[in-house]
Amino acid sequence: MGRVGVLLLNLGGPDRLEDVRPFLYNLFSDPEIIRLPVPWLQSPLAWLISTLRAKKSQANYQQIGGGSPLRRITEEQAEALQKELQQHGQDTQVYVGMRYWHPFTEEAVAQIKGDGIDRLVVLPLYPHFSISTSGSSFRLLEDLWKKDPALQQIKYTVIPSWYDSPGYLEAMASLIAQQLDQLPHPDQAHVFFSAHGVPVSYVEEVGDPYQHEIEECARLIMQRLGRPNDYTLAYQSRVGPVEWLQPYTEDAIKELAEKGVEDLVVVPLSFVSEHIETLQEIDMEYREVAEEAGIERFTRVPALNTHPVFINDLANLVVNALNAPEVKFADVVHPGKNVKMYPQESWQWGLTTSAEVWNGRVAMIGLIALIVEMLMGRGPLHAFGIL
Repeated sequence: MGRVGVLLLNLGGPDRLEDVRPFLYNLFSDPEIIRLPVPWLQSPLAWLISTLRAKKSQANYQQIGGGSPLRRITEEQAEALQKELQQHGQDTQVYVGMRYWHPFTEEAVAQIKGDGIDRLVVLPLYPHFSISTSGSSFRLLEDLWKKDPALQQIKYTVIPSWYDSPGYLEAMASLIAQQLDQLPHPDQAHVFFSAHGVPVSYVEEVGDPYQHEIEECARLIMQRLGRPNDYTLAYQSRVGPVEWLQPYTEDAIKELAEKGVEDLVVVPLSFVSEHIETLQEIDMEYREVAEEAGIERFTRVPALNTHPVFINDLANLVVNALNAPEVKFADVVHPGKNVKMYPQESWQWGLTTSAEVWNGRVAMIGLIALIVEMLMGRGPLHAFGIL
């Protein structure tokens, strides 16, 4: 079989406050989702946005300790996975490749080449496929492979998504059960899945399978949980006037409070590591929304991180992928060439906390569209769709 490697893909995040601005620059330099009519504008706009947003973004990261824990946790997951694979009789080297911060995907690929890896399993740490997460990393890797004859000698296979993998479902159900059992009336608590949102157009116009996979995942987790609790699936982190997947998390929390729900157990769906979107947006922002709405007990299920059942499941995914027909980058969903850019609803440099992670490039589409319109000699009213 030769030397076998596993490449874990993740978004990345600033390790320190001084990393925030360059991290944001990398985020908004991605041309794969934000498609500008004038390509040379990409870097100047990324510089402008990251410079203007740095101070506020740093304040958000300061709230969770001065930086993102994503790199540390992902490296811990890689180490745990490598040990678990050894228990499965698979001598494998596990690498971490981040999309927008160190260790960059390109750095991981260079290390894979240097180590003489013969077979590679590409495993995104996003359970559900979206063109804006796994898809962006796959397209980057596809481009690297096309340009490098040495990489073309490496046999690789891709795991596009694994939202229905048995061990993952079991680990999620176990964590939910633990939180429920800490409440006075476990069976009466409402299980609230909050997943990152994407614009509806991604699903309807581009064919992104994300919504289907998220909905099916929540259903399967509740099935595995095997309890009588009601549950809701909502989507967080919407930006601008365009329609995003609904219901929205903030609105759904308020509606449940109006219906008399007292105990809310929030499950971060689509996240397997603690990061700013769980630690700041859910734990701080949505907790405040719930308390103001009248929810008496707001508790959040922790992210999987290095949960042993989860890590064992990742190992099984790798072993199964090595024994299955290869899946190539070209076999996974690619975005359409004419993904729409949407204007913001008001004059502001607004950016949700979660927009600085996971799907941040989408969140600033409106701002970029507005600036592009202005630079092309059109007024802001035209950019807003008013004229």
